[in-house]
Amino acid sequence: MKKVLSRQQYIQLVEEMIEHDKHYYDECKPVISDREYDRLMHELLRVEKQHPDWTLPESPTQRVSEAPTKGFVQKEHLVPMLSLANTYSQEELSDWIGRVHKLLEKKAIDYCCELKMDGTAISLLYEKGHLVHALTRGNGRKGDDVTRNIKTIPSVPLKLKGVHIPERIEVRGEVFLSLATFRALNAQREDEGQEPFANPRNAAAGSLKLLDPKEVAKRKLNIVCYAIAEGQSPKATQIETIHYLKSVGLPTSKPEFVAHAHNLEGIWKFAEKILKAREHLAFEIDGIVVKVNDLRAHDTLGVTGKTPRYAVAYKFAPEEAETRINDITVQVGRTGVLTPVAELEPVFLAGSTISRATLHNADEIERKDIRIGDMVTIEKGGDVIPKVVKVDFRKRPKSSHPWKMPRECPVCGTKVEHRDGEVAFRCPNPKCEGQRVRRLFYFASKHAMDIDHMGEKVVEQLVEKGLVSRVSDIYTLDEAALSQLEGFKEKSIHNLLASIDASRKCTLARFIMALGIKYVGTETAELLADEAGDLDHFLHFKEEDLLAIDGIGEKTAQAIAEYLHDKDNLHEIKRLLHHGVSPGKTEKRKRTDHAFSGKIFVLTGTLAHYTRDAASDLIKERGGKVSGSVSKKTDYVLAGEDPGSKYDKAKELGVSIISEEKFRKMLD
Repeated sequence: MKKVLSRQQYIQLVEEMIEHDKHYYDECKPVISDREYDRLMHELLRVEKQHPDWTLPESPTQRVSEAPTKGFVQKEHLVPMLSLANTYSQEELSDWIGRVHKLLEKKAIDYCCELKMDGTAISLLYEKGHLVHALTRGNGRKGDDVTRNIKTIPSVPLKLKGVHIPERIEVRGEVFLSLATFRALNAQREDEGQEPFANPRNAAAGSLKLLDPKEVAKRKLNIVCYAIAEGQSPKATQIETIHYLKSVGLPTSKPEFVAHAHNLEGIWKFAEKILKAREHLAFEIDGIVVKVNDLRAHDTLGVTGKTPRYAVAYKFAPEEAETRINDITVQVGRTGVLTPVAELEPVFLAGSTISRATLHNADEIERKDIRIGDMVTIEKGGDVIPKVVKVDFRKRPKSSHPWKMPRECPVCGTKVEHRDGEVAFRCPNPKCEGQRVRRLFYFASKHAMDIDHMGEKVVEQLVEKGLVSRVSDIYTLDEAALSQLEGFKEKSIHNLLASIDASRKCTLARFIMALGIKYVGTETAELLADEAGDLDHFLHFKEEDLLAIDGIGEKTAQAIAEYLHDKDNLHEIKRLLHHGVSPGKTEKRKRTDHAFSGKIFVLTGTLAHYTRDAASDLIKERGGKVSGSVSKKTDYVLAGEDPGSKYDKAKELGVSIISEEKFRKMLD
């Protein structure tokens, strides 16, 4: 029996759903799972179907609930952007197919099956082949104009290729983040004391709503295009439309992620195949989308409310498990940020046994009211460490009490700081052992000094046994010291010592990265190395010198200048050099006899004969520099196929644009 709601309960449910929409669409911070949201939405639809006279005009069932974003212009879609109805079982999918057959009065119907990307919807308008604007879904009729931000995505063509391009065409797609980019972004946010994104979808949506395209570019967004607005496709079927989108230069799903099905059995076979492949994908999906393949049938089927009848989403069950929180511990990051972690009763989830889950920060714990002893649902999504989704309050022990962030650092006992406007709590003691472990691990990591066989567990042992307290101590380790580590035999000792020795010869960029300076990531380290040329010049940089470097902002320049002004930091660099670490100038950077010497290049579009990295290396080998953004200081923009916004910026500033053919001639 379905619960019967009173009119007042219905009004409360509408208000609750409006609040959830605000968290989901406007703040990009959902407080309930997608499945729980859909359950509430189905309940709302059920009540409104029973009592149509109760239906409020502000009910989320009456519109796509995304409010205009401050700072963006609102524009109308040529054709309204709808949102799909969701199914969660084979039975529900079968019911949808039955309704389609009944409405079309046909026995044989073909379907197109695709991935349901877990990102944020976007609409691209092209006129005479040129990109005019890009709009978010908004309320379905109007969306935010995010054209400048969309142009930062390299795979979005500013001009469609081919000869048979419609006069006007509105393309639908999904903007998303790769899992690797998402993890790196969250790690950076936590280091900087910012609240991490809940998942890649929210990170993509939040990124599109940034007002500064330069910041958006740093997020490394991706896009996949999957449809053309109703009535505009030059093709007769959905599958043909996907092929057409690819032919004109738009990014689409790989062929193995699109299937032609004739019935429920074929659809289900595709769903099972994708479910098995899901954990190996480089991006997040939350199911598949099934569409009637014949586009002519779409008009016949029409829409109901805000959802089309010709398409439906089958959503996979989230990778969840229930377990108990035995304790909440606090980790100290390399910059002093304190991160609470749930110590769990071990539970098997998504192919591995989970015993810990991130709780992100004190605000997150308070919002979800998470306590020690609680039975919780954990979910393994885009993050490296699983997260706590919700608490089962019915199973809460009576003796439980709210958890609070410690007032003192759990590692060194220093009084914790909490700055106004920041989510993070910090340990201000730079000599804190917790920070020390994280700094050492960061120094040895792949994107820094790349010391193989020196993972977090090894670093913890080295610190606990007093063998290492600062990064320079790594280069004093010998066989006698490493033999004290648990599980370290002759081969392990040899491998680690060989990796340490190999890391002594490193590029200047890697060395700068390994220092762990706030706000300095891989690209910034490359910029600094290119500008300095050698370590001595880098160490003598002043804030005004740093601000003069194209691509270095005020906040980053200040952080670098403060680091280089600290005597302890300079002393540690001297110790590293004393122990044989030799970053620095290469013969390649000293070349002054080539046309590239001292010139700043920006790369855009797809090159036929080189990867971006390979082309960058060739430029640097000849004394040139590579920047991520176009400015008046840029000498050349190397433009490949489908160049992005950098091409437009270069034309606007009068920067020399060279083709790949000219680049190859200049190399010689």
